[in-house]
Amino acid sequence: MSIQAIKPGWWQKPLDGQEKIWLSIAFVWCLVITIIMPWWHVVGSHNMSGEYHKITGGDFSMLTDQFIEKYKVGMDEGIPVVVPPANSDIFLRGAQWEWDPVLKLKAGSTYRLHLSSIDVNHGVSIQPVNMNFQAVPGYDSILTITPTTKGEYRIICNEFCGAGHHTMIGKLVIE
Repeated sequence: MSIQAIKPGWWQKPLDGQEKIWLSIAFVWCLVITIIMPWWHVVGSHNMSGEYHKITGGDFSMLTDQFIEKYKVGMDEGIPVVVPPANSDIFLRGAQWEWDPVLKLKAGSTYRLHLSSIDVNHGVSIQPVNMNFQAVPGYDSILTITPTTKGEYRIICNEFCGAGHHTMIGKLVIE
């Protein structure tokens, strides 16, 4: 409650000069931001635009299993390791509480990454570069990626997915 009662009709008073200036600045700034956001999405190099298709968890698992069977070169702590050829479609499946397979990719090569979850929403955070995506059940999210820096990266689930969420860490190796 205010110290003094507000006088009726206060909103009908004309704006002061400074109020007009600040309202004009705020309005122009809103227009600038409204124009810059879609423009920057098109010309900026930070956005990963992708395509999305509906798919059942069973169908995505079948495609991922076929991919693993075709390119599997070994195992890493019970998770299959795959080395797909450059310019190919690669698959990453999220399930409580693991990412599979371990992807070994060639630096400088382009891949189409198919990403989905077969149970609940999972957040895909590739560390330490801090790239973030969503693995959504029922959707095949396709991202075109070209890894440039060699190293081993962790794929961390950053969307709470249940009791074992803290153990959901995958691996991406760029050679």
